[in-house]
Amino acid sequence: MGEILKGGTTMDPVMLARIQFALTTIYHFFFVPLTIGLAFIIALMQTLYVVKKKEIYKKMAKFWGHLFLINFAVGVVTGIIQEFQFGMNWSDYSRFVGDVFGAPLAIEALLAFFMESTFIGLWIFGWDRLPKKVHLASIWLVSIGSMLSGFWILTANAFMQVPVGYEMRNGRAEMVDFLALISNGQLWVEFPHVITGALCTGAFFVAGVSAYNLLKKKHIEFYKKSMNIALIIGLIGSLGAAFSGHDQAQYLVKTQPMKMAAAEGIWEDTPDPAPWSVFALIDTKNQENKFEINIPYALSYLSYSKFEGSLKGMKTLQAEYAKKYDRVVGEGTNYIPPVKTTYWSFRLMVGFGAAMILLSMLGLYLWKKGRLEQSNMFLKILVLSISFPFLANTFGWVMTEVGRQPWTVFGLMTTADAVSPNVSSGTILFSIIMYMLIFTILASVMVYLMVREIKRGPEHQGVKSTVLTDPFNKAGV
Repeated sequence: MGEILKGGTTMDPVMLARIQFALTTIYHFFFVPLTIGLAFIIALMQTLYVVKKKEIYKKMAKFWGHLFLINFAVGVVTGIIQEFQFGMNWSDYSRFVGDVFGAPLAIEALLAFFMESTFIGLWIFGWDRLPKKVHLASIWLVSIGSMLSGFWILTANAFMQVPVGYEMRNGRAEMVDFLALISNGQLWVEFPHVITGALCTGAFFVAGVSAYNLLKKKHIEFYKKSMNIALIIGLIGSLGAAFSGHDQAQYLVKTQPMKMAAAEGIWEDTPDPAPWSVFALIDTKNQENKFEINIPYALSYLSYSKFEGSLKGMKTLQAEYAKKYDRVVGEGTNYIPPVKTTYWSFRLMVGFGAAMILLSMLGLYLWKKGRLEQSNMFLKILVLSISFPFLANTFGWVMTEVGRQPWTVFGLMTTADAVSPNVSSGTILFSIIMYMLIFTILASVMVYLMVREIKRGPEHQGVKSTVLTDPFNKAGV
């Protein structure tokens, strides 16, 4: 945060607006991947119930469904708060991209979220009322709806990274090609990465809660089966996130080379082949790295899938960007993003991702050997690993958004030009404080409800009374 604040004080309206948007976005995105991941896992559990006709899978779908509903309810509230800011702090940005964003965001709300919400209702109240296959279809449609919501939101985000399908008219970006928008290459490397990351989030949540109860020797068979499913999904999701992240990095080399250079701490053009920086002491003032640990050839392979090729450094790219964009944003613009933040957020994302792959593989090995529930140390690590996908998701988005600076819409609009012109620092600061207060209350309510449901265990079946009535009314949600 200290590096980001350079160039502006904490009372700078642009910086305060950025901080507020970062805080609310990060908080909201705690719930989004968990919603997507849990919905898929619950649908899979219920499918096993319908196919195998074993009551334990029905209990699994219901129990994890309780936790899913709590997360979904709080996530909806945080999403509403997130949307307020476009009119509050980013009105110039909203006017600039409103015509482009209108279609995907409207489809997300009217189609994907509406479908998701409708079939959640059918799933909650349809137990033992709807035919089994119809009821099963409802939870699969919830899962598909949650993924489609992500798709349309990412369509808007992909435009910010790589603008396509627009024309500039009267100082605004206006959409002229909807198909170009939804076929944006950035979208199709971003979407798989987000979805596989969401599967990891749901899987490690289920695995961590199951591990906690296995340590307590509670409902052994129930949590072993939950754990088995979670570890399989966790391995598939974490490997999928790694491979899709690799594709995204290669696309980044072509479309946003400055972000890639910052993520790798490259000041000067690299040699051919290029080494990958494992660790670096970055001196942003003198634009150099004081100390580095590198793996030879690795960056060339990561960038081009071959052990040859060089990358441009930030100094070279700064000169190229100045020549290309100064006429748009003014001379003397610094196009180099906060390097330390971009560099380390990328490595932390990769580190937590690698840890999830290893834990999933080790867990499946112990499961196959029949030693899973006796491996107390591994189970304790799994409880802690609930946080891993949340941290990986967060650091990934920090790298994605901070690494694009100074642009809000790459090549078209800077962050300084996107902020509302007449909102004071005091107003933004007050709203930050109020949002954080609201988020603290919401987090407390959610943790209370989650812990209560986990303590009640799989034998408790009161979905309606537990999730939809008294606790939220008492909490004022």
